[in-house]
Amino acid sequence: MNITVLGAGAWGTALAVVLASRHAVTLWARDADQIASMNATRSNPRYLPGVTLPDQLGLNNDLPAALAHAELVLVATPSGAFRSVLKQLSALDQRAPLVWVCKGFEAGTMKLPHQVAQEELPDEVARGVLSGPSFAQEVAAGLPTALTLATNDASALREAAAALHGGRLRVYTSNDVIGVELGGALKNVIAIAAGISDGLHFGHNARAALITRGVAEISRLGLALGGRMETFMGLTGMGDLILTCTGDLSRNRQLGLRLAAGESLEAILRALGHIAEGVTTAREVGRLATTLGVDMPITHAVCRVLYEGVAPRAVVDDLLNRDRKAESLQ
Repeated sequence: MNITVLGAGAWGTALAVVLASRHAVTLWARDADQIASMNATRSNPRYLPGVTLPDQLGLNNDLPAALAHAELVLVATPSGAFRSVLKQLSALDQRAPLVWVCKGFEAGTMKLPHQVAQEELPDEVARGVLSGPSFAQEVAAGLPTALTLATNDASALREAAAALHGGRLRVYTSNDVIGVELGGALKNVIAIAAGISDGLHFGHNARAALITRGVAEISRLGLALGGRMETFMGLTGMGDLILTCTGDLSRNRQLGLRLAAGESLEAILRALGHIAEGVTTAREVGRLATTLGVDMPITHAVCRVLYEGVAPRAVVDDLLNRDRKAESLQ
């Protein structure tokens, strides 16, 4: 199958590397200098250091040329660039099935990717989301990884699921697009909280409690928006949450660790050099939860640290001093 991957960040590059062993793959980035450098060195040191790009992987910064033979398009840009890319695809009358792998909400709109796609793509374009517990570095190294491809049109993306599944990449299928997207987006917010907890040396007990109550928050909002409980207990919910809250490769957890150490948000984001989706998602989810009347204390606590300048330790104390209640999703 001819596959075009849009976005040469860590995740887009990792997917392109893995899929190039079984398919004809073109990796696109809008930055001509980046593509020229990657072509010359057959590497992407900024986003995926230590990984050699296979000779058969095509690289291109010309979007129409990159899409010329596409039978499947994977959008691996950050959530903030998703709408812009879809507008370009629509202008080019691109009709190949499309799968996105971004994990977040669009800034300022409280919208998930499937809502953005609904607004920007023709109805006849088959679409879906690929998500799950997956660090790009490990995927590129060929380590075993399990993901979920969710779509509301299973027949249209059957070939896409078959193309993505193979080798050490296992792909499950689902029709719970909302649930899969929410799990992938909200785990980043909880991971910031977990990083703060670890940075304050609160221990494994506190981290386990955060993860567990994080599942409750994800599930509350997800059920309110029409997601299914089994999704939040699966790969794209609990699985991705555990990985992101405990793994040292997690940018959002690293951000929380550094906030706990007293660094400013601006300095941390400059040092990371990558998008930390949880920063934007926390604000959008906080607004959405307030609008819907959904209780999300961890998310609101993270927002206070990120956007109100409240000290991480003070926020944790406030969480611990909340009124006692029965353990439930309510």
